[in-house]
Amino acid sequence: MAGSRNPDLAMATEQIVPVKLDLHADPETIKPLLSGVEAIVFTAGSRGQDLLQTDAYGPVKLMQLAKALGINRFVMLSALYTLEPGKWSEKLKNYYIAKFFADNYLVNQTDLDYTIIQPGILVDEAGTGNIALGEQGLTSIPIPDVAKVLATVVDKPNTYHQVIQINPGEHSIEQVFTELN
Repeated sequence: MAGSRNPDLAMATEQIVPVKLDLHADPETIKPLLSGVEAIVFTAGSRGQDLLQTDAYGPVKLMQLAKALGINRFVMLSALYTLEPGKWSEKLKNYYIAKFFADNYLVNQTDLDYTIIQPGILVDEAGTGNIALGEQGLTSIPIPDVAKVLATVVDKPNTYHQVIQINPGEHSIEQVFTELN
């Protein structure tokens, strides 16, 4: 299942069934949509239009529902430096505050098996299938590579309870997460 505020725009495949999921809805409305879900991969973003409801409280609401429903795996797409306020861009400060709230809640207020993925600037370019981990400054990374990272880490226990910075690199995504300690 792929929850989306605009499921008609989501690409349906054999593995992806788009459904309407409104992060502004009350938890009891969202709860039935999570029936049978084994992991949540949170990729929603407000694009600066609705920071509190979407980027801050939206993921927290899903974390709380995950806990209540026994869904232990939670993968969060975040942004580079969200947990390091001293490195925030002044221009994007409100965005970073919202992301900090959600990421900090996931790390410190839940016992979920989380992985937080922190890419740099997402760009709409063809993916390479390769990445590097760790701090390299604010780099651009193709959206398909970030999507592949998210899909790869879902079933990798070696990524549990980690905040992982990703950048363009020379190593295959699968190799990087197979070898990660």
